[in-house]
Amino acid sequence: MSGKDVRVERSGERMPPGQHEVKDFPVLDLGIKPDLDDSNWKLKIHGEVENPVELNWDEFSKLPNFTDVCDIHCVTTWSQFDMKFSGVAFFTIAELVKPKECAKHVIMQSYDGYTTNLTLDAMLDDDVMIAHSFEGEPLSREHGGPARVMVPKLYAWKSAKWIRELRFSETDEPGYWERRGYSNTADPFTNDRFSQKS
Repeated sequence: MSGKDVRVERSGERMPPGQHEVKDFPVLDLGIKPDLDDSNWKLKIHGEVENPVELNWDEFSKLPNFTDVCDIHCVTTWSQFDMKFSGVAFFTIAELVKPKECAKHVIMQSYDGYTTNLTLDAMLDDDVMIAHSFEGEPLSREHGGPARVMVPKLYAWKSAKWIRELRFSETDEPGYWERRGYSNTADPFTNDRFSQKS
């Protein structure tokens, strides 16, 4: 998938199985909220790419931006509809660094030590972004500000808060929750919460 293709409709139902609607954007993390702002945040993008970069806030902010209204689904069973995020599309990041042909996965590292992983194809979906704003305001610290990954079609543990590093890799590397029995693919509409091995 190119990342610019028309979004695939996954289900006729908006609410995935086993979920319930909330309206207060619950906060979940590892208990560490890094002290970050636009003066000390950087994003390292490297690995199997032709043009590795490390972006400071000013450089990141100058990349093309877009806004998406999406639904978010957490494995803890809450879902919230019509959430408006703005940021830099992941395919814009990919165009900047130029992944090598061998790059098949993206390993994400956060400032709080959190890690997660996705296939490059999943990251290149049309609505995946590095978000810096929510509902027209800068993303708050508790929700991963100044910048976090947003992968709306998958359970929210794949949307790493406080993102500091994106590493393109030939091989997969399960992250924090994946190593603890969570699914590697995390599709809410198939109730894909846990690894088949767990």
